[in-house]
Amino acid sequence: MSAFVIPHVRKTIIPAAVALGLTSALLLHGVAAAELPDAVAAPGETLVATIHAVGAQVYECKAEASGKLAWQFREPVATLFLNGKTVGRHYAGPNWELTDGSAVVGKVSGRAPGASAKDIPLLKLDVASRRGAGDLSGVTSIQRINTRGGVAEGACERAGTFLSVPYTADYTFLRKRS
Repeated sequence: MSAFVIPHVRKTIIPAAVALGLTSALLLHGVAAAELPDAVAAPGETLVATIHAVGAQVYECKAEASGKLAWQFREPVATLFLNGKTVGRHYAGPNWELTDGSAVVGKVSGRAPGASAKDIPLLKLDVASRRGAGDLSGVTSIQRINTRGGVAEGACERAGTFLSVPYTADYTFLRKRS
């Protein structure tokens, strides 16, 4: 079995990683958490869940400081899936809310480029607040990985107009080891 490289990941993933004890959830869609760029890595944290998101990044046409109109990020709107079943939603805040009643709000603490110029960046977010007693109740950080799409393209010509750009990503929810 040969090793392979994922374009937006700077390190090579070797099949032997599975033998080292990485779970299949860590390898969802081909990226092992141990192989993420340093800016979004979470050393010393334990995986709680990896959940797939399908939705849109919403942009608003606004004037920049120079007065020129440009697409500015407004909010994500996504459905969260686990094993093909809807388990929650992701929305402005940024918030992740599961059907079990648990929810977290994140604050960006790290960023790395997506696989292509059309892919939103990979992120690491620290949990700023939480509510509910479900699966997300002990989460301390979140990683956005395996991003596809979501980047606004083209000119915005009228202030106040919106653009929804489809995207997918995987979100890993982690907690600090005790």
